[in-house]
Amino acid sequence: MSQMLFLLRGGTSRGCNGQVVRGAPSWADQQVIDELAACELVVTASRLEGWRREGLLQRHRRRGLGRGRGSAVDAIDPMVVESAAALARHTRQGRDRRLAVLAWFAEAGAPRLPGAAVVPEPPEAAVRQALTWAAATSPSQYLMELARKAAGRGEEGPDAFYTVAEELVASRPYHLPPHPGRVRAALWADEDLPDDGPLPAAIVHLAAAIGLGPEEVGADALAEAFAAMGMFGLTAEDWTQILGAAELGEAPAVDWSPLGRVALPLEQARQASWEELIQARTVLTGLRPFYALYVMHGLFMPDTPALAALRARIDERGLGPLLTQMISTDTGPRQFADTLLTCLDPIWHDLHQALTDQLQADPDPFCLPGDNTRATGFMETWTRTLREQTQLARSRRRTRPPGR
Repeated sequence: MSQMLFLLRGGTSRGCNGQVVRGAPSWADQQVIDELAACELVVTASRLEGWRREGLLQRHRRRGLGRGRGSAVDAIDPMVVESAAALARHTRQGRDRRLAVLAWFAEAGAPRLPGAAVVPEPPEAAVRQALTWAAATSPSQYLMELARKAAGRGEEGPDAFYTVAEELVASRPYHLPPHPGRVRAALWADEDLPDDGPLPAAIVHLAAAIGLGPEEVGADALAEAFAAMGMFGLTAEDWTQILGAAELGEAPAVDWSPLGRVALPLEQARQASWEELIQARTVLTGLRPFYALYVMHGLFMPDTPALAALRARIDERGLGPLLTQMISTDTGPRQFADTLLTCLDPIWHDLHQALTDQLQADPDPFCLPGDNTRATGFMETWTRTLREQTQLARSRRRTRPPGR
């Protein structure tokens, strides 16, 4: 009789042979299903139960009905509904559930529009498991492990590392976008956009310096790598002079010890506290709009003293190229995991704080000097400039001699 009453209420029960007997969704689950359906999100009772078993969705809070009378759900916790909604948005057929957790964690830290529902945090254990998995299977983890293993294999170790590493990075070609200032100048002059070339050699040399030691790589290769990565805005010639002077004793010796202490992505994922992960996500989320302003400068966006000051905070630290690599490649859950772990480094927290402080000091970056219309005038000026430059480019193409 008790099993019959349970099935009438909806749910599952185990028969005498231990087999699961399924019934209709419980009243509480049906409420969740209906609320999600109103948002055009389709879930089933079995999927909700599957998420609970995996520790991704909390169970409904139940109230005891008295001795021997069981328990009941009086009301649906809104956080249960929003957690199920987040899972429904990011879970897809054939997609690893850990990618859905990473996407949910990213969404929970995104800016919320007025009136939008709060996206609750995913369970910490699920986030940590997903991050650890993403870090362990990332190309950067593999490359760093390869370099450190090669260090203990004698003379043949470096050769074996370079052979495998060069094939790995060549299969993932990536071009570093040029500095927005150079893009802007090229567009004004109607010239081809500058191309800083692919980064595979630079990535291999840096991995080798970290895993094998800078002496194995050599000053010239490191100079090329640092310049290709855009570090501090210096050219390869600048780096060659700096490193060469240090080698000759004409300048203070370079302290390479921090390279040996670089943590692999898997180490970062395992060692970071929950608070540090939240802070890294805050930094990453906060840097994105500043990066957008930084990049838009190259696309004829009107310049203002406030915008110039924000760009200066990035350029004076030499972090523009690294910021570009970090933000522009963050296009999915795996990339989000990589950039999140990168933002554990204090340099990004310091940059975010510097940009935030600058914005507070001059909180109206879209106010053109002498224009009281503020953002309205800013957008009108930008739109007019884009229209004029488009027409000018078309006119130049019509009058350009053949073959040019």
